[in-house]
Amino acid sequence: MKVTETPPAVPAPRSPVSKTNAPVGGPAKSSEGKVLNVFSHGVLIIWAVLVIMPLLWAVMSSFKTDDSILSTPWSLPDTLHFENWSRAWTQARMSDYFLNTIMVVGGSLISTLLLGSMAAYVLARFDFPGNRFIYFLFIGGMSFPIILALVPLFFVMNNMGLLNSIHGMILVYTAYSLPFTVFFLTSFFRTLPTSIAEAAMLDGASHTRTFFQVMLPMAKPGLISVGIFNFLGQWNQYMLPTVLNTDPKYKVLSQGLVELATSQGYRGDWSGLFAGLVMAMLPVLAAYIIFQRQVVAGLTAGALK
Repeated sequence: MKVTETPPAVPAPRSPVSKTNAPVGGPAKSSEGKVLNVFSHGVLIIWAVLVIMPLLWAVMSSFKTDDSILSTPWSLPDTLHFENWSRAWTQARMSDYFLNTIMVVGGSLISTLLLGSMAAYVLARFDFPGNRFIYFLFIGGMSFPIILALVPLFFVMNNMGLLNSIHGMILVYTAYSLPFTVFFLTSFFRTLPTSIAEAAMLDGASHTRTFFQVMLPMAKPGLISVGIFNFLGQWNQYMLPTVLNTDPKYKVLSQGLVELATSQGYRGDWSGLFAGLVMAMLPVLAAYIIFQRQVVAGLTAGALK
């Protein structure tokens, strides 16, 4: 008997994809994206102009004379009058205010980062009774208006003999910045891998050594980010030193600028005022420009991990 073989089935040729099968609304979505992109870039450009123009105008006015500031405020200075800066630095005592601000902000920033990182590490890595309660207490400290604490804080500082002192302002600035620091670093420490800390503990490292030599270096982006934010807030702080620091010998830059503006009277030393204003802005701008990448890395580290 002869067996007939069935020829293999030939696949039917595929019909070419017609243009009607294309996703509906593709060109429309693309045009909407372009419009949104142009709109967002336009808003960013307007915002950049609104921020940069006053800064450039202040720098430009710091090198001009008082007459040119009042007569032609938007023109470039004919010559660079560096005597405005020297006059503000010496006669307006900006050097003393600058030194006081560096001591207060430097001491409080170190204390805030040290104490805040230690508290955040414990709250993020260890489970104990009252952990969440303490964490929410720090969050509650962020929502508490500082103006409501000025009167009791004044009497507490007075009873402790800390009014009109550098170390008293350091303690107040540290307490003022701790809630946000603990909140920020607690979320950051939770993103760090626990296997490295466990390996250090297995090698015989104590909790203190594991924190300072292993976990704290890994948290460097978060420390830099929260340090920049605290530096900006503490450097520009005006309400706390106005109430708690009335001694002219210990005044900070924000108080010095206000005193320079109000003590002019009818003299109108506008060039010296602008020079002092630029002096107060330069450290903040320099710190942000230098650590800009670290700030972005610290803010996005939690999302990337």
